[in-house]
Amino acid sequence: MDIAIFIKAVSSFAWLLTIGLIALAVARSARGKPLKKAVPMILVMGVLALLLTVAGLGLVFLQPEERGVIISPYADQGYRTDVLQSGLHWIIPGETVKRYPISKQTYTMSIAANEGDIYGDDSIAARTSDGQEIFVDASVIFEVDPTRVINVHIAWQDRYIDELVRPQSRGIIRDVVSQYGVEEVVSTKRAEMVKLITEGMRLKLDENGLVLVDFVLRNITFSEEYGYSVEQKQIAEQLALQAELIVEQKRQEAEQARQEAQGLADAAVIAAEGAAQARIIEAQAEAEALRLIADALAGSPNLLQYQYITKLAPDVKVILMPNGSQFILPPELIAP
Repeated sequence: MDIAIFIKAVSSFAWLLTIGLIALAVARSARGKPLKKAVPMILVMGVLALLLTVAGLGLVFLQPEERGVIISPYADQGYRTDVLQSGLHWIIPGETVKRYPISKQTYTMSIAANEGDIYGDDSIAARTSDGQEIFVDASVIFEVDPTRVINVHIAWQDRYIDELVRPQSRGIIRDVVSQYGVEEVVSTKRAEMVKLITEGMRLKLDENGLVLVDFVLRNITFSEEYGYSVEQKQIAEQLALQAELIVEQKRQEAEQARQEAQGLADAAVIAAEGAAQARIIEAQAEAEALRLIADALAGSPNLLQYQYITKLAPDVKVILMPNGSQFILPPELIAP
């Protein structure tokens, strides 16, 4: 609890009690029953109320997240040059304290009606270098420099949000966005754009006694016309990608068919080569057999005739030969 407020409350109660004692003393005196020791009690309560009032007027308690500027009619410049720190302080009656928060503050500008500091559409309308209009949602997180509270008071007092943070952030965002094309804003150059905005905001706030903690680019919205064109482009890109996939599928199918045909052709070649090789081996075997037969006939001239005879059926008794034909067997082989 703020002790200064407590003392002021106690002093108010003391004044009420003093007035009550005076009224009671007057009423008792009117009825002929004066209140004993009424005057001393009234004097004590009056002095106590006065002391508490003076103390209450001179005591100021600042919370840990507050700093104060003492507005003094006794100072030549109208204020004390020392910043009043957090805690309990005594000031001269007649002086007042202007409180300033030094904790982090967030100012949000949003297209959504209930998300920003101002109700309704408070997004920043900006144009890109190629003439497209976009709408930027952003938040500026900042704090008052504790060592420069007096400078803020002199320059802005409590108007630094509405007259410094808001207009400077909107102007810097528009200036930076105008350096990029719409495609860059939403993709390749977004991080670079945020960096430039942050640097610009930090410089402007620092010049006026504020410290930029962070700049948050919350969202980027397009105009309806551009949004429609982007949608159509995405549809066209998807169709093109689908066509590429179909072409690739057909190419793979053709490659598979070619490989299958190549495999069949290779198999046919291998089979033909195998058959030819087998024929060669067979011919070589036949040639070798004929050579062996020829060698055998050369050593035994009658062997062929003998083989012929042995192949005849055993029941053959008579062989008829055409008229004038030569005997194929020598007479010595003919049985008597």
